[in-house]
Amino acid sequence: MFLSVATTHRPATDLGFLLHKHPDRLHETELAFGKAWLFYPEATEERCEAALLLDVDPIGLVRGKGQAEGLLDQYVNDRPYAASSFLSVALNKMLRTAMTGISKERQELAESALPLEAVVTPLPMHGGEALVRDLFEPLGWTADLAPIENVGDGAGKWRYGHLKLTGTGRLSGLLNHLYVLIPVLDDAKHYWVGEAEIDKLLSKGEGWLENHPAKDLIVRRYLRNRGALARIALERLAPETAGQSLSPEVRDAPEEALEVPIRLNDLRMDAVVEAIRATGGAVIADLGCGEGKLLYRLVRERWVHKLFGLDPAMRELEWAAKRLKLNEFGGPPEGRVTLLHGSLTYRDSRWAEADVAVLVEVIEHLDDDRLPLIERIVFGETAPKSVIVTTPNAEYNALFPKLAPGNFRHPDHRFEWSRAQFEAWADNIGKIYGYAAAFSGIGAVDAVLGAPTQMAVFTR
Repeated sequence: MFLSVATTHRPATDLGFLLHKHPDRLHETELAFGKAWLFYPEATEERCEAALLLDVDPIGLVRGKGQAEGLLDQYVNDRPYAASSFLSVALNKMLRTAMTGISKERQELAESALPLEAVVTPLPMHGGEALVRDLFEPLGWTADLAPIENVGDGAGKWRYGHLKLTGTGRLSGLLNHLYVLIPVLDDAKHYWVGEAEIDKLLSKGEGWLENHPAKDLIVRRYLRNRGALARIALERLAPETAGQSLSPEVRDAPEEALEVPIRLNDLRMDAVVEAIRATGGAVIADLGCGEGKLLYRLVRERWVHKLFGLDPAMRELEWAAKRLKLNEFGGPPEGRVTLLHGSLTYRDSRWAEADVAVLVEVIEHLDDDRLPLIERIVFGETAPKSVIVTTPNAEYNALFPKLAPGNFRHPDHRFEWSRAQFEAWADNIGKIYGYAAAFSGIGAVDAVLGAPTQMAVFTR
């Protein structure tokens, strides 16, 4: 993975003083996960460019070197190649002093707005080109993003891009923007995120993050969607909001706001509850339960004996607990509902007793190269009697007047399938794991484009 910064401020070679790295030398540093080099492809009076090249050791990571999360489950993924938190760590290690804005020889220049250019490649585009622009352009940078060939999904959605930023600003500001926003666009981190990470975020975000229009998204993604940590960070950014929270009943996600006119969320919940009832199952695991909307519907059904809700976001589980009144007067009996903080990418025996597993609008939030792992965990290793999956029908998107052609219903969707693609995926699961799938649509059916949501009920 590659990152470069350049300036045309004359004399441009003063960039070496700001970066504390001499242009005539090759600078090298060892990292827990590989090796980084900083060198100058160009160093003239007119233009000077410094490039950071990072080589990640994927085999060493899998064997335990660096204890990095995200590589422990398989050897082959994009972690050694795509710009990510690995690159941010290398940037901070190699250019830590430059990021503070301190330059003993050129302090006045370090505090000045310079003509700057930065290149990052390959950059993950989790959220698409629009999100890249929404993150960098409010900070004064012009973003020129070109898709990288042969890594799209075949439907015009590119997963990686070549990003070029241009603009005028302090070099330390640009470096801090890149440090924070590269992991945000990757929407993942290779290491455990705890409260110490809040201090890093607020330090690198000082002076710009508190006023950024995408502040909430930046904080949430930087902290790996750990809701409790994100809440603490946001309260520290804006102390006057401390103690405030949104009612679970009024939090509309972009997808839900889009679908409000057709009451699709209500129709989806109704259809899923009836599908669960038809399986005869009484112990249900809601995988990716979010705020607990489905659990709230199911807990009132007498035929349901026990419920599990699994989600990777602690804040979502907190909202679910409030919605369900867990451990409160009027809530369900102890042990009837269990909320679990965890991920579908790891086998989890805590919900293994479920005879029905449900994934409501979950799979489209996962990278398609991660799906085989989820399939193995759910259908292969845990293997409940029934599995119910719902996902958007991409064909129906043409009927949403506020949805631009080619866009997904939610900025966090990694894909949206046609009916044929969904059925092909389900048929393949049946062949591998011995499930039969029955398909149906949810919502008003268009004669040509089908229903807005598609559902498969798998039976082992």
